[in-house]
Amino acid sequence: MRYTDWGERVGRWSGIRSETVSVHGTKVHYLVTDRTTTPAAPVHLLVPGAAGSASQWLDVLAELRPRAHAIAIDLPGTLVGHTALPNRRAVGIETNAAFLRDFTDALELDRVVVHGWAAGGMISLLFADQSPERVDALVLVAPALPPPLSHREARMCKTLGRAGLAVIAPVARVLLRLSGRRMLAASQRHLADPASIADTKWNAGGGMTRMSPEILGLMREEMAAVEPKRMASMVTVYASLMSLILVRRRSALEAMHRVTAPTLLVVGDEDRLAPRASIDDWTAQRPDWSVMVLNGVGHAPPFEVPADYARTVIKWCDSRVRDR
Repeated sequence: MRYTDWGERVGRWSGIRSETVSVHGTKVHYLVTDRTTTPAAPVHLLVPGAAGSASQWLDVLAELRPRAHAIAIDLPGTLVGHTALPNRRAVGIETNAAFLRDFTDALELDRVVVHGWAAGGMISLLFADQSPERVDALVLVAPALPPPLSHREARMCKTLGRAGLAVIAPVARVLLRLSGRRMLAASQRHLADPASIADTKWNAGGGMTRMSPEILGLMREEMAAVEPKRMASMVTVYASLMSLILVRRRSALEAMHRVTAPTLLVVGDEDRLAPRASIDDWTAQRPDWSVMVLNGVGHAPPFEVPADYARTVIKWCDSRVRDR
């Protein structure tokens, strides 16, 4: 779904438009707000989760637009995005982190405030580690980062996890070829009735019923257009994420320790995928990170409370400017 101005679809999305840019020969789709701030201000770069697309940020873009110039990107090979996958090796967490550097080069973005949601949080963290001169600030939204593990658990993950992923990923691809259409149909049923998610194993906490009907309608349309064969790339992405979180967690933890950009951690107090124990562990390792806990929110703050989320980020960015 693309619009020269998304206000054609929903009034509050006016001033947001779809654009493309060539990155090493691949057409990359992104959403961008009209520039309403000083050209010297950093651009807000919004990175979705592994299966999501730029359109998941639409309500947040609408809230940011009066205060910040913002861009939401479709990563290569995502389930519902419009950016093509140049080759099978171009999908994965670390590959996408390098891709962000190429994308910001293509748009000539010297300074960005990077928002990373879920798996996009890991991608954004790695990008901030690799390109510290380009990342003015980092916002991690319910991020998929290494959870706290005992030494014994970490050793088991390192020794058994690699073999497990090597077996599980090919099996998962076969299963998706056989049942991909049924899974997509189930996703559409849940989007037709978000309250049903509360009674399933996919419930990540919070209240998905708070998602705007406009976002829900758009997601239903996008899911209806998904070809089952695209689900195979999701296996590769999630396998690379699990490898970084559990098997090669040391490299991810070292990136956490090296990141120099001021960082805001935004989490919901009902998030089942990023529980309090993980948040406490991350902030113990990085006590300089700021933390904002949103009450009554689960794993999807940009869906559940886009206005509160945008207000939190802008207030934090403004406070940093005042401190400077």
